[in-house]
Amino acid sequence: MKKFILALVMLMSTSMAQANMNILFSQENEPQVWCLAQNIYYEARGSNLADQAAVADVVLNRVEDARYPDSICEVVQQGYKKGSRACQFSWYCDGKSDVPHNKQSWEKAQSIAWSIVKWENFRGITEGSTHYHTTYVNPRWNKSRKHWSITRIGRIGAHVYYRWN
Repeated sequence: MKKFILALVMLMSTSMAQANMNILFSQENEPQVWCLAQNIYYEARGSNLADQAAVADVVLNRVEDARYPDSICEVVQQGYKKGSRACQFSWYCDGKSDVPHNKQSWEKAQSIAWSIVKWENFRGITEGSTHYHTTYVNPRWNKSRKHWSITRIGRIGAHVYYRWN
């Protein structure tokens, strides 16, 4: 009986490890991928896979652009000052908890973040975009975009994407 229980435990842990392999990770062991997963979760968790991948692609495009910080976490957290709401991504400055509550959406965000960072899946989906906004808002930067040389690339899911000329 002990051997059966031990075998069952080993089988379950192996199956769980395979199911979660390269998908679930911690903030401590993959901090940059964690920041990207958070951004996907808070910016696009209710949207489709392409839109979530596009949100991630924009962050990576910013990391590669000299006008932005050099790491994923620095891009996601850019503009934060205590008491300020001037963040690049509004969820980061909204004063709410940054602990994801929807397990399924969080796992999906982690999977997409891992895939784009580690395997470059979905990379380039936004054709170099460094900006986006949801379809139901018109941010201040979009109203003056002609003055600073930014072009609309297109819409994916709930977001409209733009890149520098």
